[in-house]
Amino acid sequence: MSKRVLVTGGAGFIGSHVADRFLAEGFDVEIVDDLSTGNRKNVPEGAKLHELGVGSAEAARIVETGSFDNVIHLAAQIDVRKSVADPIFDARTNIVGTLTILEAVKRAGSKARVVFTSTGGAIYGDFNTPPNAETFPKDPESPYAISKLAAEYYLAYYGRLHGIEHVALRFGNVYGPRQDPHGEAGVVAIFCSRILSGKPLTIFGDGLQTRDYVYVGDVARAVFLAATSAIPPAERVDARAFNVGTGVGTSVVDLARMLQDAAGSSQEIDFAPKRAGEQQESFLNVGKAAEKLRWKPEVTLPQGLANTFKWAAAASVLQS
Repeated sequence: MSKRVLVTGGAGFIGSHVADRFLAEGFDVEIVDDLSTGNRKNVPEGAKLHELGVGSAEAARIVETGSFDNVIHLAAQIDVRKSVADPIFDARTNIVGTLTILEAVKRAGSKARVVFTSTGGAIYGDFNTPPNAETFPKDPESPYAISKLAAEYYLAYYGRLHGIEHVALRFGNVYGPRQDPHGEAGVVAIFCSRILSGKPLTIFGDGLQTRDYVYVGDVARAVFLAATSAIPPAERVDARAFNVGTGVGTSVVDLARMLQDAAGSSQEIDFAPKRAGEQQESFLNVGKAAEKLRWKPEVTLPQGLANTFKWAAAASVLQS
């Protein structure tokens, strides 16, 4: 009998790549996505889509009755600016939505392992010196990061008290094909769109802020390994948490220039005031994922940017 996985947010950018990976590994794949930011065309052939909000009673019923081996929880509010503008909506989606999933897994009494997708680019805050390791102090700078960290504490609680198998993956800045520059946060997707439309690349702040840019194919592989590998015992919140990045900080200015090289473009760069709630420096120590999950990033940033721009250019031609 095939193993079964549920992917919340599986019609989104990262979720659809995760669904692809599990299908390629022979799993039966079901997706819960309300398509508020996801896209039906991202749903891979062979996956079953339930068009539902992750916090709904119907979604909980699917988790409870679906006999899943894994529940991959990607559905989230991911925009830092939106979280600053509306922290209540952010908490309702990211905290209450996660609790809905965890309660359903608990009621099912199943052995489904929950893989929660958190943020390594935001929960550590600006008070550490990168590369940030999983055990570093957390002092988030935005409601988005606070809600993700709160969900991780709930996850650890359900693991200790209710025996729910779980992993929290703290992603760096994920980029790659299918990222929507209009619907989901992602500077690479936005820059690709502006290059293709002949508009200047806008950088907020001085452009020296660093991020850990990790390719979506590498991320999907990390999710699969987190779902299927041996994991540490459920102890403190960091015990089953793993950073997923490259270990390299790249400034936004350097990113823009690398993407220009990949695109063969000399698009003008404009600077705008720094946005509230955004960190200055962030990149990750990924040694724990290498040791425990046998995961390392394989796609270099220049290669990943070239792949992404090629996809964006092809998608632009199809839309025109």
